[in-house]
Amino acid sequence: MGTEIRTFTSLKDLTEFLTSQTLQYRALYEDYSQWLGSLLRDSESTHKNDEWYQKSIGLQKNLKTQAKRPAEPADKGKKGGKGKEESSAWIQSGNIEISFTEQGQAEILFEAIEKIKGKIQENEKFKSTVQQLARLGLGTTICYIVYFEEDVPKKIVLKPKANAKGDETFKFNAELSVPAFYTYVNP
Repeated sequence: MGTEIRTFTSLKDLTEFLTSQTLQYRALYEDYSQWLGSLLRDSESTHKNDEWYQKSIGLQKNLKTQAKRPAEPADKGKKGGKGKEESSAWIQSGNIEISFTEQGQAEILFEAIEKIKGKIQENEKFKSTVQQLARLGLGTTICYIVYFEEDVPKKIVLKPKANAKGDETFKFNAELSVPAFYTYVNP
C-alpha cells in the first residue's frame, strides 16, 4: 500500500498485525534470498571471473551472516550492493532503467532484500515499543491510530474512545403512535 493510516482497537490487534506483517516480510526475504542464490549458482560457469559476480558472492555471504544476527544495522551491505554507478548493465529509457543481464537481476534482488530486511528491523523496533505500551497498562478504552510509511509503522496516536460503555451498548429510541379504535354502538 505504501502510505496509510490504520486504527486498532487493542494492543493485541496491533501486535498480531505487526507479527503477521513481519512473517510475510521474512517469507519474502527467504524467497528472494533463494532466488539470488540460484541465480548466482547458475551464473557461476559463465561469470565466475567477472567483478560484479565476485562482489555479489561476497554480498550474499554477508547477507547470510547478517540474517543470523538481525540486530546489525542495515547500512553495511548497501554500499557495495547497488553498483549501478559503475555498472554498464543498465540502459536509461525514459524514467526507468532496463537491464538484460544477470548482473542487473542480481542487483535488483540485492536491493529488494536490503529493503525488506530494513522493514523487518523497523517492524521489530515498533513491536518492542508496543510491548512497552502494554506494560503501561493501557486497556481497551484507547484506540491506536498508526501511521505507516512504505508499509512500515512510523508513528502512533493514542486516542481515548469516546464512551466505552456507550460504544458497546446498542440504544434504540423510538416513538410509537397507534391509532385509537372507537367502538361504534348502534342505539
